[in-house]
Amino acid sequence: MSPRQVERESAIPHPRETSLLFGHREAEIALLTAYRSGRIPHAWLIGGPQGIGKATLAYRMARFVLAHGQPLSPAVHSAEDLAIDADDTVARQVAASSHGGLLTLERTANDRGVMRTVITVDETRETISFFGSTAAAEGWRVCIVDTVDELNPNAANALLKILEEPPQRSLFLLVSHAPARVLATIQSRCRKLRLRSLTTDEVIRAAATAADLAPTDLALREAAEASEGSVARALTLLGGDALKLQQRTAALLSRLPQVDPRELHTLGESLGTSDRVALAAFIDGIDRWIAERLHSDEANANQNLPRLARLAEVWEKIVRAARDTETYNLERKPLVFSVFGWLADATR
Repeated sequence: MSPRQVERESAIPHPRETSLLFGHREAEIALLTAYRSGRIPHAWLIGGPQGIGKATLAYRMARFVLAHGQPLSPAVHSAEDLAIDADDTVARQVAASSHGGLLTLERTANDRGVMRTVITVDETRETISFFGSTAAAEGWRVCIVDTVDELNPNAANALLKILEEPPQRSLFLLVSHAPARVLATIQSRCRKLRLRSLTTDEVIRAAATAADLAPTDLALREAAEASEGSVARALTLLGGDALKLQQRTAALLSRLPQVDPRELHTLGESLGTSDRVALAAFIDGIDRWIAERLHSDEANANQNLPRLARLAEVWEKIVRAARDTETYNLERKPLVFSVFGWLADATR
């Protein structure tokens, strides 16, 4: 990873630490309006592409609810958005992961310090004791699941049981990169809130803020234009090497099911052995290619159902393999050959 890439990655704040939200004004107002009505749905499925601010919006909502526990209060009804002051006690506690009214379910490290590939059922069961404990000062309990896509089957079922009988003054904010793939029974118990991809200008403003760059930075604009509305993708592409890697990946994907082993060797070498940015750029390019194929086939779903099923199955295999590669710091080249082998078989 280049020094510039390290600097960019380390500059990205966790969603719980930032009060800034770029775009998504309509979604923010939808949450605010529902809350001030006094009859807010207890669970929301916040969906959209990766890196566009879904988790940032979820934490923004959580802070607002925990800071303003009475939906019908004058402060709530006069609010123009979900922002609260960064120096507010609630904001500081959320940033420090120390607020008693907020539980976050996300992937964690195991006893050996290795990041798990899924959110486990034991972690999800923490929500039972969390919602059963003494209420916070204003009585609200908020649970953010980031992301619900990473719940293993048992964990998803454990969450479903709580959603079926939600405690009073509980709020679940479920973040998903692929909401259509979320367990149907979970979907049915949530209000769906779909977030759009950001515009290029919105990506530039957000990425410039996160990476402490001038909005006029030419490399930033190039990355934003190639990001397809994702701030995370733009930050990954900054520096040029990741962008070139994605372009090389796209060229190989365009030739499927034909595969050139020599070019796969070259691509595998460019991923290095421990470059997280390069690996993320490679998987992101595969993700976009598969998403485009799935979307183009949706119009003729009945005719292309077997193809859709094959691609969806392959994508799940790729995600698992990529996580294992990153988690255990495995060689990248075998992953490249496996990915293109699976895709070649699925597209024949």
